[in-house]
Amino acid sequence: MRKDLGFWGLTGIGFSNIVGSGWLFAALYAAQTAGPAALLSWVGAGLLCGLVALVMIELGATRPEGGGTVRWPLFASGRLVGTLVGWSVLLSVGGTAAEISAIMQYAAHYLPDIYNGHTLTFPGLALAAGLSVLLTALNWFAVRMFAQLNNLISVFKIAVPVITVIALVASGWHSGRLTDHGGFAPYGYVACLTALAGGGIVYSVNGFQAPLDFSGETRNPRRTIPAAVLTGIGLALLMYLALQLAFLFTVPENLLGGGWKGVSFESPFGQLALILNLHWLSSLLYADAVISPGGSAYVGVALNARHTYALAKNGTIPRFFMKVNERFGVPRRALAINLVVIMVFLLPFGGWQDIVSVMGDMYLLIYAASAVAVAVFRAEPGGSTAGWVPGLDWIAPLSFVVATEFVYWSGWDDLRFALPLVLGGLLIFLAMRRSRHQAGLSLATELRTGAWLVVYLVVLTVVSWLGTFEGSGRLPAPYDSVAVAAIAVAVFFWAVRSGVSQLVASRAATA
Repeated sequence: MRKDLGFWGLTGIGFSNIVGSGWLFAALYAAQTAGPAALLSWVGAGLLCGLVALVMIELGATRPEGGGTVRWPLFASGRLVGTLVGWSVLLSVGGTAAEISAIMQYAAHYLPDIYNGHTLTFPGLALAAGLSVLLTALNWFAVRMFAQLNNLISVFKIAVPVITVIALVASGWHSGRLTDHGGFAPYGYVACLTALAGGGIVYSVNGFQAPLDFSGETRNPRRTIPAAVLTGIGLALLMYLALQLAFLFTVPENLLGGGWKGVSFESPFGQLALILNLHWLSSLLYADAVISPGGSAYVGVALNARHTYALAKNGTIPRFFMKVNERFGVPRRALAINLVVIMVFLLPFGGWQDIVSVMGDMYLLIYAASAVAVAVFRAEPGGSTAGWVPGLDWIAPLSFVVATEFVYWSGWDDLRFALPLVLGGLLIFLAMRRSRHQAGLSLATELRTGAWLVVYLVVLTVVSWLGTFEGSGRLPAPYDSVAVAAIAVAVFFWAVRSGVSQLVASRAATA
């Protein structure tokens, strides 16, 4: 692949991947869940994502690899973990399908026949399929063209939220909103944790890892990737905080009779602009409701192709999909199979929010596996003890715990579907192993090395059912989150020991 990407290209990719349809809804849902204390949720999410990003930066800067987020777990933890993580990444193509579905839903403001209130109609599916083909076609050529087009979209995605904040604040500012209507935290500070997932905050800040998947196509990745990832997170966090403040301080007083939980909009900023007689802003917002998710879907198509390329390189799927076009340096076969997957996810089996909530858990599992990977690479015999990121010895386990808590806080309703889906990758692992000549480690050794991830997923599912985040409540708060943290610490060190043993065994088998 060609190394055509620089700082601004990578920053645009990261920011565009973070800012999709989430900014249009998260301020409302977060306020409904936590009231003004949602501001703390945004700050917490930004800091915690920055912590996880440091782990990803270490891997991307020191081990640049196309589709690295699915390559590193394979190298560090063996084929079973690599397959399960890779399978979750392949499933996460549904996130791009969800963004496309969101575009159709917003476009129904102008084309009501494409959405019936619950699912896309046949004309809506046809239009969504056409948009999927268009996004794939735009990614069909050189990565430089992709970066340039994405930069243009990113400029628009920055401008519209900024204009929205300025216009809303200028239209009227209701003082006392941080203390009135139940106080700063009307539903308790625990609601700040619920808002991370239930308020759409985790989904909204998710996607900062995007530049890392282009590390193999970056000029000077050691210097460029860290700056691009952290800049993307910082810009997105500032934007979300400004939008949350604008929403809190400009909602008309007559809508707050039932408190923040009683505020309800189908299209929050668009309808709020209409109420405030900002018709020009409403028109702009409905247009951006197509462009912002479209930009995220555009980046998602490119990322999914790199992931699928890496999965083929891993041997998780046939190596046929590893072929890269020699002229343009683009994995076109990977783009083609992902187009098929997107089409499947576009079938009307559920709303886009349901898809997105499950896909978010898939990405969080990638973050957890990456934290294990960076610790394994440093702990292996002959590995670097200095580290590119200072303090990595405590950052890696802490980021694993953070990712695990984010998964848990997403709630039982999501995890009861997401985690069993990931465990379905066991069948793929066995099928792919049977289909090829397997040299080196035995099946028993591979199962033993990767057992930590299977146990981790099963135990996390059980605790989610017992806990208070949409679970049965048998394990009360805050003991449920404390238990999840303790489990995460134990699993992390088990996983690192298993990974180091796997690396030693692999070297001995190939010696």
